Amino acid sequence: MVMSAAPILAPDTVPTRPRRIMIATDTYPPDVNGTAYFTYRLACGLAERGNEVHVVCVSDTGSARTDQVDGVTVHRLRSARLVVHPTMRFSVPTRLDQLVGAITPDVVHVQGHFVIGRAAIAAARRGGVPVVATNHFMPDNLFQFAHVPGPLRAQAAKLAWRDFNRIFSRVDRVTTPTKIAAGLLTGRRFTRTVEAVSCGIDLERFQPRAEPKSWARKAFDLPDRDTVLFVGRLDEEKRLDELVRALPYLLNDTDAQLALVGSGGQREVLEKLARRIGVEDRVFFLGFVPDEAIPQVYAAGDVFAMPSIAELQSIATLEAMATGLPVVAADAMALPHLVRPGENGWLFRPGDVRGLAGHLRDLLGSPQTRAAMGAVSRAIAMTHDHQASLARFEAIYREVAR
Repeated sequence: MVMSAAPILAPDTVPTRPRRIMIATDTYPPDVNGTAYFTYRLACGLAERGNEVHVVCVSDTGSARTDQVDGVTVHRLRSARLVVHPTMRFSVPTRLDQLVGAITPDVVHVQGHFVIGRAAIAAARRGGVPVVATNHFMPDNLFQFAHVPGPLRAQAAKLAWRDFNRIFSRVDRVTTPTKIAAGLLTGRRFTRTVEAVSCGIDLERFQPRAEPKSWARKAFDLPDRDTVLFVGRLDEEKRLDELVRALPYLLNDTDAQLALVGSGGQREVLEKLARRIGVEDRVFFLGFVPDEAIPQVYAAGDVFAMPSIAELQSIATLEAMATGLPVVAADAMALPHLVRPGENGWLFRPGDVRGLAGHLRDLLGSPQTRAAMGAVSRAIAMTHDHQASLARFEAIYREVAR
């Protein structure tokens, strides 16, 4: 009898599933701030790269719900309005164990040490899930909202940093956007190793545009004249009064205007200041601009200005640089990480309005200098590709999950 050969069986294959990431954050769109935008782009970028991403955040309507948005599962927790900031909401999740148990994430990535962040850290620790934490916090960002009087701010900051150290000391890995921001943490007696991972930007969306600037200005009802541009929250720590107060010095030599893009609690104060010093016809408040129109906003500007003293990286400054704009920024926190004086712009001492005006005047007065510095801005921004940042975060997830 002839025996047939036994069939050759394929080796056993182990079913695999995408990496499952739970991102916990106290702020997420439609909130308008740098942390919310970074977290949204992180979540969507990770999902596009094949990960299964769940975001746990505050409900924007008050009631709890779960949505599928741009490839991300968004779990919104029941919330209430924040008394000290009526446009913001907060949630008080006593325990997130049930949600962590339902999602069964491979890693939890928290975006802060406040309410949802600390609840997620506690739940992950109880569930044996590794935790990565990214810091976007500086006490200066809270003083206006919490109405902390000036004389008490140093003590309040000390207590805030102590609380930060206690919460973030419980995680497996800590990141922050820049080396300067990492140094800020070690300078506040945070003893854990902190890795700098850039927030990153989409270099395809944000790039120099070929059409005349007059076209972009027309889209936002701006007169066609040299434009100093700011994009961000109109809040106290941004120090936008310095830009408004610089205008009279600029107008002695240039036909300039200031365009402020964004919303915030300081708009009325800035409007009153502009009227009081006689430049109200040169200050334009464009309000909230949808994310899809932001590249065109940058195309309307000639120089980007960032007078803030509380930037751990400044995504808006990076986006402006990627579109080829020179930058004038405060010599504070992480902004010197982006601005190389004399190469892609200038730094000024916070509070030195005349110095700020002088740098702006020099740039507005020389299209050739603006073009040369804008090209260097673009080259610097090219080192902050968000795909590289996403790849690094994926590597960190692998490392902590071993």
